[in-house]
Amino acid sequence: MTAALGAAELEIHEIAVAYGDAQALWGISLTVARGEIVALVGPNGAGKTTTLRAVSGVAHILAGSIELDGEELVGRESHEIVERGVVHVPEGRQLWPGMSVDETLQLGAYPRRARDRREATLGEIYALFPRLKERRGQAADTLSGGEQQMCAIARGLMARPRLLMLDEPSLGLSPILLADVFATVKRIAAEGVTVLIVEQNVEQALAVADRGYVLETGSVVLSGTGTELLADDAVRKTYLGMA
Repeated sequence: MTAALGAAELEIHEIAVAYGDAQALWGISLTVARGEIVALVGPNGAGKTTTLRAVSGVAHILAGSIELDGEELVGRESHEIVERGVVHVPEGRQLWPGMSVDETLQLGAYPRRARDRREATLGEIYALFPRLKERRGQAADTLSGGEQQMCAIARGLMARPRLLMLDEPSLGLSPILLADVFATVKRIAAEGVTVLIVEQNVEQALAVADRGYVLETGSVVLSGTGTELLADDAVRKTYLGMA
């Protein structure tokens, strides 16, 4: 599925984010170039999901800037950010109970920038996810875990994103389904969509990522290509259980 206006470039510079009195991000900076897959990895509570929430406009940003193709996003409403091509697929799938697969996907094309292409995009989505086409009349929340995750990703793609942000897409999936999810991420990027992914499965995430950032306690502690990070002794010991 090709992005409506081409892949986007994301620049995050020194953002600080807080939840009430608790600061979650301490001056994080990162870039996601057009057409890249970039992975955010690190322990629970490191600030990975908060980073995605900041880009989406649903976290309280204390300082810093977030630019999409040079346009500042900080201070914009979430719906304005979506209209600019940023789509966030949250952790946990969050599919509406009782709504069919087809209805769920149609809902994903709600942004104005996607409505005129809704039927064409739906055809592209069903070509990318043939299993969903087979299940199009079934309630989305009754699908298998892997199919639900695919449905959540497909719903995000219906908005014709330029930047797709995925939060823990492999959560709770079997190894076989996990491989399917990451293969899908690679296909999405190949179709012209920039991808920023948060993932606990560090090995799989870095294996598909062009580049990655390691976050700890709200700060970036390491960055490099996926290959470089997989070969890094600290990453191998801390996250892959290798001596």
